[in-house]
Amino acid sequence: MWKFLLSINKKLVYAIPVMMILGFLFGVSVSVDFLKQLKSLIIPFTFLMVYPMMVTLNINHLKEGIKNVKLQVTTQLINFLIVPFLAYGLGLFFFKDNSYMALGLLLASLLPTSGMTISWTGFAKGNMGAAINMTVIGLTLGSLATPLYVQALMGTKVDMNIVLVIKQIVYIVFIPMLLGYFTRQFFLKKYGQKEFKKTWAPKFPSLSTIGVLGIVFVAMALKSKQLAADPGILWSIFQPLLILYFINFALGTIVGKMMFNRGDAIALVYGTVMRNLSIALAISINAFGEKGTDAALVIATAYIIQVQSAAWYVKFTDKLFGPQADQKI
Repeated sequence: MWKFLLSINKKLVYAIPVMMILGFLFGVSVSVDFLKQLKSLIIPFTFLMVYPMMVTLNINHLKEGIKNVKLQVTTQLINFLIVPFLAYGLGLFFFKDNSYMALGLLLASLLPTSGMTISWTGFAKGNMGAAINMTVIGLTLGSLATPLYVQALMGTKVDMNIVLVIKQIVYIVFIPMLLGYFTRQFFLKKYGQKEFKKTWAPKFPSLSTIGVLGIVFVAMALKSKQLAADPGILWSIFQPLLILYFINFALGTIVGKMMFNRGDAIALVYGTVMRNLSIALAISINAFGEKGTDAALVIATAYIIQVQSAAWYVKFTDKLFGPQADQKI
C-alpha cells in the first residue's frame, strides 16, 4: 500500500487532474441532496491532509531561519507585500461579477509554501535548508495574516465571519501542527532521528496526498452541475491563474538572479511561487458556506497550474542560474 501511495505522491501532476475529472463525473451523476452530504467529508480529509505534513515539519527550523536573514526577509516580503495584492487586483479585473472567485484567487496567494516548496527545491538542486525555513515561517505567517488580509480586502464583498475563519485556521493549521509536533517527538524518542528519517518520514506525505486528492474530488463534485451548465467558467479561471503564476515565477527569477547565489535563488523562487493550496481549499469550503465552493473551484484549478509549472521550471534552472557546479559558497 505504501508503495502505491508514494507512487501517487510522485505523480500529482497527473493525479490531481484525474481526481478533478472523477469528481466532476461523480457530481453530475448524483442528486444535489447527496452532494450536500458530501461536504461532511471535508473535515476528515482536511485533517488527513494537514496532520501528516506537520509530522515531517521540523518546527525547530523557525530558530534556524534567522541565519540567512536577507533571503528569508526577501522571500516573505514578496509573499505578503506583492503576491496577495497582485492576486487581489487580478481578482477584481477577471471576477467583477463573482466576488467569491476573487476570494479564491486571494486565498490561493495568502498561504505561501508547502511541502512542494521543499520537494521542488530539492529536484532543482537548490538550498534545501533555506526552503525548509521558508516553509515553516511562511506557513506560520500566512496562517496569522490570512484573516486580516481577507477582512481588509474582501470584507465588504463577501459574507465573512472573521471569528469563524480564525477558528478554521486554528482547527486545520495550528492544532494539526501541535499534534504533528508531539507525534514527531514520539517517533524520534522511540526510533531515533536516523530511523525516523529513513522509515517513517517518507510515509507521511503519501497520507497527506490522500487528503489533498479527496478535497479536490469533493470541491469538483460540489461545482460539477454549475460547470456542466457553463463549461466556460474554467477558462475564465485559468486566465488570471496563468498570469499570476507567470508573474510570480518571473519576479522570483529576477530577484533571485540579482540578489542571491544559485541555491538560494532557486529556494526563493519556489518559496514565493508554491502556495499551500490544500489549506486554502479547506478554508474556502469550511469557512464561507455554500458560496465558498466558487472560491474552492479557483483553488482546485490552481493545483493543475502549480504542479505543472513547478515541474517545467526545474528543467530551466540550469539555463537560468547556471549548473550546480557554478554555485557560489
